[in-house]
Amino acid sequence: MALADIRQPSDLRGLSSQQLTELSSEIRDFIVAAVAETGGHLGSNLGAVELTLALHRVFESPRDAILWDTGHQAYVHKIVTGRRGGFSQLRQAGGLSGYPSREESVHDFIENSHASTVLSYAHGMAVARDKGQSPDRRHVVAVIGDGSLTGGMAYEALNNLGHSKCRVIIVLNDNGRSYAPTVSNLVGAPNPLEDATERPRPKDRFTSRLARAFTNVRLNPVYVRRQRRLEEWLYELPYVGPQAERGLEAIKAGIREFLQPTAFFEALGVRYVGPVDGHDIAEMEHAFSAAAARSEEGPIVVHVITQKGRGYSPAEDDDEKHLHDAPVFDPINGPPKSVPTGYTQAFADALIKEAETDQRIVAITAAMPGPTGLIAFQSHFPDRFFDVGIAEQHAVTFAAGLAMGGLRPVVAIYSTFLNRAWDQLVYDVALHRLPVIFCLDRAGVTGDDGPSHHGVYDMALLSKVPGMRVLAPSSAQDLQQMLHDALSLADTGPVVIRYPKGNARLVGEHEVGSGLSARRMTSDPGKGLCILAVGKMVAAAEQVVATLARENVSATLWDVRSCVPADDAMIRDAAAHRRVITIEDGVRDGGIGFLLADAITAVVPVAPPTIRVLGLPTKFVPHAKPDTILAKFGLDAAGLERTAREMLTQ
Repeated sequence: MALADIRQPSDLRGLSSQQLTELSSEIRDFIVAAVAETGGHLGSNLGAVELTLALHRVFESPRDAILWDTGHQAYVHKIVTGRRGGFSQLRQAGGLSGYPSREESVHDFIENSHASTVLSYAHGMAVARDKGQSPDRRHVVAVIGDGSLTGGMAYEALNNLGHSKCRVIIVLNDNGRSYAPTVSNLVGAPNPLEDATERPRPKDRFTSRLARAFTNVRLNPVYVRRQRRLEEWLYELPYVGPQAERGLEAIKAGIREFLQPTAFFEALGVRYVGPVDGHDIAEMEHAFSAAAARSEEGPIVVHVITQKGRGYSPAEDDDEKHLHDAPVFDPINGPPKSVPTGYTQAFADALIKEAETDQRIVAITAAMPGPTGLIAFQSHFPDRFFDVGIAEQHAVTFAAGLAMGGLRPVVAIYSTFLNRAWDQLVYDVALHRLPVIFCLDRAGVTGDDGPSHHGVYDMALLSKVPGMRVLAPSSAQDLQQMLHDALSLADTGPVVIRYPKGNARLVGEHEVGSGLSARRMTSDPGKGLCILAVGKMVAAAEQVVATLARENVSATLWDVRSCVPADDAMIRDAAAHRRVITIEDGVRDGGIGFLLADAITAVVPVAPPTIRVLGLPTKFVPHAKPDTILAKFGLDAAGLERTAREMLTQ
């Protein structure tokens, strides 16, 4: 059976075991080739091939809703639901999304690229079904894993699912990883599938076989019915009935405790079966079919063990992240080793330098030590590094506690993921005026990963937090200076440094600002035009000012640096001009530009300058290359130049 013959999930159901094995291999080759051309998420999808095929052979999508948490593991799902032809444009402008997309297919129910949310979706959909709103829907299947069960929201949903006895089938895809190794005692134990060369000990082989035998028994509906009858009979025994029934439960619990990690789930009222081999389609089909047969009893977890990056040696050999994601690469040799670049590398170097002289500094990440540049810090200071898993809310309040204890925590996190910890940032850190430093990577437009990953809300939100200082560097050297200054600024409360993905400007030692001061880069003696540029936008503004200068048109250019509080000297100077443009790579409404405009107007309340505020619209921006997106909204050099010329001719 060729991959080209798979156009819809029903095409999978007549395949033999040998055909499924061949198809799995062909899918892996296809994914490697596709991601090599466009970049994308690799390791997680290579590990979910057999799991996806088994799900679509047992369940009937879209009649059965298959929901994917951490949607980056849904490439195989896209392939078998008719979108194989779109992979040549994966994550390209106008092309296939790197995550499930409701606009692409009826088989995609949630556009989910942030983790730990799927169980809440599933609970809501199941309740709606049971109340007659989706009468044709049989099953709601939630696939969670790749580290997602380290997020607190997943546990909140588990608690409610167990309490409500709602009919949801939970598939725990346990590959022991998130981006980095999973931080959890519940899942993420050493994965026997990751090292097939190491022979298991006889005791481990015996335990594994016994566990599987026990799983098969628990999946057998005949056993379940007989167990219930035995429990009822014991309970009805005169005098000793209740004690006998509790004794049987204790024996069963003891066996489960020895063989399986069931105690946690079943304490919440969620039944558990497993673990099952996530690369054995027949074994998974048996487990899924049995779980479906027992779904009337309430929520049930099927624990599936998979290997991230399976079948592609560069991914299997990548100790850091199993090629969780990859740029464009040569599929024969695999991608080069991932290393920090640009602003991320500047942050990584600066943090180590500061930590060498300040023993109070500790670093925190939420499952992403590599992408945030903390691998080197972890190596230098292992006792001062904390990876809390996909748990941003805990990360922020944990940092608050560290700060209360006298340390200087640095929370390195993606801008978009800080949104998940808004309450903690405001009320646990800012309200207490605690010395926590937030270093927000991937701020602004990030590109290929689409609307859920653009870091465009940080400045608009953080600028409204009392006492918060928000800094935006325009060069690698300025980022390093800001981190140094932040350690002192934090004495009076939290500080945020936000910077973009990609290359960083490199400047000389005399082209770096300090503290909360803006930096004037050029000056217009005639006070005709002033440009206030934030962070990454400084590079585009420099080009425009240079272009105008070649035409003997002067313009004042300020590198804003400190978005909140704004530098009074910059505000007064801008207020003396006839025209002012502000430009930022965040949302325009409520953003830094409007704060600057208000401050300028306050200085000159009568006949203030004409002010144009440039920023991103308040809308979800689809995936495309960052430069393409910025150009579309007039936030590149060409767009800024058009705005400047329009104002100069008025």
